Amino acid sequence: MKKALITGITGQDGSYLSEHLLNLGYEVHGTIRRASSFNTGRIDHIIDRLHLHYGDLMDVTAMAQLLLKVKPDEIYNLAAQSHVRVSFDQPVYTGDVTGLGALRLLELVRTCAPEARYYQAGSSEMFGKVLETPQSITTPFYPRSPYACAKVFAHYSTVNYREAYGLHASNGILFNHESPRRGETFVTRKITRAVGRIRAGLQRRLSLGNLSAKRDWGFAGDYVRAMHAMLQQDKPGDFVIATGETWTVEQFLGRSFSYAGLNWREHVDYDARLERPTEVDLLLGDSRPAREKLGWKPNWDFYMLVDEMTKADILLAEREAR
Repeated sequence: MKKALITGITGQDGSYLSEHLLNLGYEVHGTIRRASSFNTGRIDHIIDRLHLHYGDLMDVTAMAQLLLKVKPDEIYNLAAQSHVRVSFDQPVYTGDVTGLGALRLLELVRTCAPEARYYQAGSSEMFGKVLETPQSITTPFYPRSPYACAKVFAHYSTVNYREAYGLHASNGILFNHESPRRGETFVTRKITRAVGRIRAGLQRRLSLGNLSAKRDWGFAGDYVRAMHAMLQQDKPGDFVIATGETWTVEQFLGRSFSYAGLNWREHVDYDARLERPTEVDLLLGDSRPAREKLGWKPNWDFYMLVDEMTKADILLAEREAR
């Protein structure tokens, strides 16, 4: 039985990846941070099948002990301060956890688990002020936030450790991927959560920033299959994972409100404070190499994604109303 270790297992991607690996017969281990309350809501339905350990990418000693204890065959580094807007407010913390945290883990893999296969979670935000469209694995990075800068550092650290030490280390540059498990501070879930609450009479208005930003949105459950597929290759590499379609925030907004029988223009306010200091206007991924080499393709399209997220949040708001 293969063993996998997932940092950030309690997040959206960690929960879907855990399900996928369990279905494939893996023994799944994950790190959680010590807190006064449990933050395992996304994995509660499978928690009795998981092996959870207290761990933090900033605690080298504890992570080293964990690697030596678990002896994982595969390591998926999904842990990060992953909110772009928050990274402007906490740039040093974001750089430490998202950037240096990956470097710390790579060094621990080199010294404690050199045979393990390593996956580094990248982000389309690394392309930032895009220099070509669509963006492929050869497109130069132009990060536009502390979060994106930290992810670029983590990406090249992974490449460096692969080339310098022969680690089976791969980068997945994942474009925006969403689900009903997405954090409520991210714009897509903020929208669908508000739609449910407005429909249930629990909320009246929704404030948003830039509605013209264009994104390549996919389903997180599809994207974790690509993560696993990368670590099954004979040779490591870097891959863009995307749908190849782009939609504006306004289109997402319109579809979600329409699903609930509402007109978004009657409920949405513009708030300049929600704009980023430096905006990323257009992200559109070219995932053809991943489709050809990994045999991967998304199963969900944009409309399925928005409808499922909205449906889930309508049900959630109805439960709250009761």
